Amino acid sequence: MSEEASAERVAALEEEGDIAADYLEELLDIADLGGDLEIDVEHDRASVDIVADAQDLNDLQRLVGKEGEGLESLQDLTRLAVSQKTGEHSRLMLDIAGYRQERKQELRSIAEEAITKAKTTGEPVRLEPMNPFERKVCHDVAAEEGVYSGSQGQAPNRAVVIYPDASGPEAEEE
Repeated sequence: MSEEASAERVAALEEEGDIAADYLEELLDIADLGGDLEIDVEHDRASVDIVADAQDLNDLQRLVGKEGEGLESLQDLTRLAVSQKTGEHSRLMLDIAGYRQERKQELRSIAEEAITKAKTTGEPVRLEPMNPFERKVCHDVAAEEGVYSGSQGQAPNRAVVIYPDASGPEAEEE
């Protein structure tokens, strides 16, 4: 990608972040919730974080919901709002009160344990069903560790399977 095309892409992603922040700020005002918005571009996608001071933390954690379900729903609504304004599909990532950052650390530990178990037993290890964000974190950890991972099942029961080496399921058939 040329420097000009890259700069245009970053500008478009920054615009996505601005549109999302406007939408979320209005929503927070309507719900009478506090929080500051931080906009960034990470991994070729817009990113918006709603951060809170100690006073607003409990309210924002309730917005995250059980196992991040509220966060996922709010992210979907925000993506729709962005898509409606831009006419383009949005891959925006939303985080509230650091939930995704904490969850990434938990998922990294889960994936690392599964990799160790798969290497030790020589058998694939199937993790619990996860949403797309969570599966991607586990796939990234597997790739970093040089082992194969795949997803099995249909949402909402789609789960990551970690294989003991880089060859994946083909090795089982031999």
